[in-house]
Amino acid sequence: MEEKPMAAGYSADGYIIDQDCFSALRYRTMPVSWNGCGPIALCNLRKAAGQEAELSEVCGELERLHRVNMPGPSSMRAMRLYLRKYLPSCREIQGREAALAAAAESSAGIFRYWEGREPHFISYMRRPEGDFRFFNVADGLEDCRMSMDRFGREHLLGGFVAVFCLSL
Repeated sequence: MEEKPMAAGYSADGYIIDQDCFSALRYRTMPVSWNGCGPIALCNLRKAAGQEAELSEVCGELERLHRVNMPGPSSMRAMRLYLRKYLPSCREIQGREAALAAAAESSAGIFRYWEGREPHFISYMRRPEGDFRFFNVADGLEDCRMSMDRFGREHLLGGFVAVFCLSL
């Protein structure tokens, strides 16, 4: 059986891992490569939950959930509305410690936090080995495996933190 070549920006098993590869697709008046972490995280969470989701369709639907079409990151309001439609069992937990504790007990989810000086959404899923697989965290960490504690120590370093988590 011939293996399919991996598309740029995707892992071999079909998760979106590298936001930088999507400069041709627009979201909220900007290229996804600059501004697409929210839609990418939603695609990956839906995939982890066994749902199909095309990035261009997620971008379009999420964009319509914003009150104004302007440059900027995905709003928490738009993310909540989207998740309520497609993954209604998803729970939102705010605050660094509470979010980390809930995520550590979940099967998959999306973190909202500040990566460096920028607001960021990333998706994660529990691996059979007990650690977690994180997608699109930062350059060099497009598809990485680590404990939830390590993720918290290295990436949840200040500012607003929330998690949308699922138990699958």
